[in-house]
Amino acid sequence: MLSRLRVWGQSRSGGLVGIRRGEHSWFANSAAFHIGGEQFVVAGEPIKEVKFTAGGVPLKIDPNGTYMVGQMYVQYFIPQAPKGSVPLLMWHGGGLSGVTYETTPDGRQGWLNDFLRRGWPVYNSDAVERGRSGWPATAKPVWEGEPVLVTAANAYERFRIGGPDSWSDDASRRKLLPGSQFPAEQIQQFARQFVPRWTTTDVPTLKAYLELVDKVCPCVLLVHSQAGKFGMQAAQLRPEKIRAVVAVEPAEVGDMDKVAALKNVPLMMVYGDYIEQDLRWPKIRANGAKFAEAVRQAGGQVDEVDLPKIGIKGNSHMVMMDKNNLEVSAVINDWLAKRGLYKP
Repeated sequence: MLSRLRVWGQSRSGGLVGIRRGEHSWFANSAAFHIGGEQFVVAGEPIKEVKFTAGGVPLKIDPNGTYMVGQMYVQYFIPQAPKGSVPLLMWHGGGLSGVTYETTPDGRQGWLNDFLRRGWPVYNSDAVERGRSGWPATAKPVWEGEPVLVTAANAYERFRIGGPDSWSDDASRRKLLPGSQFPAEQIQQFARQFVPRWTTTDVPTLKAYLELVDKVCPCVLLVHSQAGKFGMQAAQLRPEKIRAVVAVEPAEVGDMDKVAALKNVPLMMVYGDYIEQDLRWPKIRANGAKFAEAVRQAGGQVDEVDLPKIGIKGNSHMVMMDKNNLEVSAVINDWLAKRGLYKP
């Protein structure tokens, strides 16, 4: 059963609290679930004796047995009077979780709140092996390779906040890209969101996303960075269920040999600032443009939006966290409205 959440604005921490419109209260239903995953069996490992508390009695723990791996956590919010014709599914980028959309590092309203306030049913996920989805800390490795970890310094430079060689442990000596809209003074708050990620989990991640699509869609996909690939692939595999894909700074795109599947799925690709002077992003941007043109040649519709070209400047890779994040979400919302997916 859905629990009822009364929404009245936003707290200092960015959490959902009440919104009042005139003399009327606005309500939303909220709940969560896990989806996907499969069983993984561990055998042949020695039994361990563990003392869980300093003065406790040791307990024998058998690491052998059946574990669930590859599951994904999903939280959703449903307005009482939706204006979005279908749910909006938010998929985050690499090394991050659904917190990406909940709030900004400096405590302003995130896109989850903003799109919910506009009247969109919103589903926000923690991808496989991220956040509340959990990860398989079993006695035997489930996935190949080691998890990749990110420091604040790495994110500061790689996410086009300060650019190459801009970091210093002394905050007063850090360089910031001119006109940057990222709340750079809160970089350590942003770093608190970072979680380990594997580079070998694309298959179970896409599988879980597809199960979510099958469960709750038709829908619109709003994807960021690493999830650009998953969003476009999901639309290629389930074109009848995806009404549109909004890819914010996609780090990777869909399958070039399946572009025809997107003929009837409108695609919006949104890019921030400082791409030309970056070490990696000119190539990433070019790959996105190549994919977009291939979709157009196959009869599909793609709108590539470079924010500086429409007068929205200073955006980092973390567009949804920048100080002008609500200006960008308004552009996205208007684009969806023009496709008949949102009615004010």
